[in-house]
Amino acid sequence: MNFIWNSGDVPPDDPIPPLGWVYVVLRGGILSFVLTSGVVATVLLRGPERVLYGLHRPWTPFITQWVCRIAFMVLGMRFESRGTPMKTAGAVVSNHASWLDIFALNARKRIYFVSKSEVAGWPGIGTLARITGTVFINRDPREAKRQKDMFESRLLAGHKLLFFPEGTSTDNMRVLPFKSALFQAFFTPDLRHEMYIQPVSLIYTAPEGADARFYGWWGDMEFGPHLLRVLASARQGGVKVVYHPPEKVDEFASRKDLAAHVERVVRQGMPPERRMS
Repeated sequence: MNFIWNSGDVPPDDPIPPLGWVYVVLRGGILSFVLTSGVVATVLLRGPERVLYGLHRPWTPFITQWVCRIAFMVLGMRFESRGTPMKTAGAVVSNHASWLDIFALNARKRIYFVSKSEVAGWPGIGTLARITGTVFINRDPREAKRQKDMFESRLLAGHKLLFFPEGTSTDNMRVLPFKSALFQAFFTPDLRHEMYIQPVSLIYTAPEGADARFYGWWGDMEFGPHLLRVLASARQGGVKVVYHPPEKVDEFASRKDLAAHVERVVRQGMPPERRMS
């Protein structure tokens, strides 16, 4: 069963004012054009890229990066990053707050998301996820061996995989305990001594005067209304991506030790008032 974090205190869904709909049309139209252009370019390049390089993707991830950077410009959101994305083999882990995390984490670093299998069927987002090389997982124990093999092949091909160990999104006012299951893949003999894990803290700042949880997307919130609310906001806030030093997997005795450590690092990277679980 998938865990979904929820809160009884959800920001009110205020009606969008007339000027807000102008922003929705303008920003939404430009963003749709940018995303569609990126998808078309990726599809056209992926064919020859697959023939020449197989699992390796030396071209198409740059398209994803530029699309995500432009998306923040279109939305009018500040994008800031601190620290250095790792260049060694391995994976990235982060706290999870919003559908905007996809853009924030792709804007500076070439990565491939690890996502629950249900996302593949989501309209629009599922198509984008498949095209950009997302790894879909099923939490069925019977799939564990196949998924482990898939993880290994992607990591050994040099892909930087990104997953959210909280297992759910929150309001960005907290960091939930990290689940250790996915970390087990890094402790196989072929990977343990080669892989690094880089913790990342994602920090959203709401527009001036808005609820501090403005960009958070959690619980039973629907994607469409949340997207419209973000597009409609005359003032926008920002997001800060904090890259912490990578941790070598073989320096930890078990997946639980590694998960607990990177959780502490991600939590310490948040503002003091957001370090609770």
